[in-house]
Amino acid sequence: MLRYRGKKNVIDKVKEFDAFPKVPEEYVDSTPVGGTFSVITFFIILWLIYSEVTYYLDSNLVFQFSPDTEMDEKLRINIDITVAMPCSNIGADILDSTSQSVFGFGELTEEDTWFELTQEQQDAFEAVKYLNSYLREEYHSIWQLLWKKGHGSVRATVPARKTKPNRRPDACRLHGILTLNKVAGNFHITAGKSLHLPRGHIHLNMLFDDTPQNFSHRIHRLSFGSPANGIIYPLEGDEKITNDENMLFQYFIEVVPTDVDTAFESIKTYQYSVKELERPISHSQGSHGVPGIFFKYDMAALKINVYQERENFLQFILRLFSVIGGIYIIVGCFNAVVLKVQNVFIKKAAPSVLNHAPTLEKRPVQLNPLLMQTDLNVPLGIVKQQ
Repeated sequence: MLRYRGKKNVIDKVKEFDAFPKVPEEYVDSTPVGGTFSVITFFIILWLIYSEVTYYLDSNLVFQFSPDTEMDEKLRINIDITVAMPCSNIGADILDSTSQSVFGFGELTEEDTWFELTQEQQDAFEAVKYLNSYLREEYHSIWQLLWKKGHGSVRATVPARKTKPNRRPDACRLHGILTLNKVAGNFHITAGKSLHLPRGHIHLNMLFDDTPQNFSHRIHRLSFGSPANGIIYPLEGDEKITNDENMLFQYFIEVVPTDVDTAFESIKTYQYSVKELERPISHSQGSHGVPGIFFKYDMAALKINVYQERENFLQFILRLFSVIGGIYIIVGCFNAVVLKVQNVFIKKAAPSVLNHAPTLEKRPVQLNPLLMQTDLNVPLGIVKQQ
């Protein structure tokens, strides 16, 4: 235990205590060059600290494939499609590979509307269509930005119609969320309402043989699972226009389970790839089938795990301190070199400047007579410093 007995305050004594030697201020030579390098060093260190912290937070993305063993999960499908036919003339249904109708897990809402959009609605739909098309084409160059920052909502949400046409609705909007079995299935829209049977269902399309059929459609939303930042849904913003009454549109979709675990979200979702096929139905020409819109989806056997790979926090701190120390050393070397070159240049170009430089003032030094040795022939008194 330390004890101090004196006139000074204990706090002042503690302030004077310093384990590290300091250079007295009278020995420090302040120069404009050193001040300039100090300012430059300060800004360089700030920039490097910002870069290192940003790099640490903006870590690498890792995509890892693994078998999908979670087959008991349910598959959620989000649907919002407008078909250029009245709701009374079409029917929508889903069958999975077990031949069971899955409308027990949800129901789509049918809403009568008009297929022709207002100018405001057309502008909104074209903007989303262009954005989604650009993301699909340039995905190879912006995929990291999409996964790390996200692209917001690219849902083709058409604003509400402000003015209604003075005619009967000629289109049907089908929208809703269905919870399906995680197996292959077929979602389709065709003429006639569906009639469910013990081993499937049929569409009563024979009642609409004399009714003109037009399966032109817009896909506002078609996705699986919950939306995530880096996932692009290829069919959203898609539009198909046809004048053929017997047109068949087919979409072959492969759904890939995706587990996302990043700094901003942790979610289990799905992404998909799609192939399109459209052809007119003509039995006389050998093109058989049923006119309508068919989405045939299948589950992939592998799932994708997306996560961020970060370095150890201790390694980050050590690298940050080493960068700061290295900048101090490098700038100090530059400062010494510049000062040396400056002094050499001044000696050669303007030596008179050094002669007029301020020097130490010669002051008399009083010597203690008791410290002088008598055997030395040094007179007592005043000795001037040479």
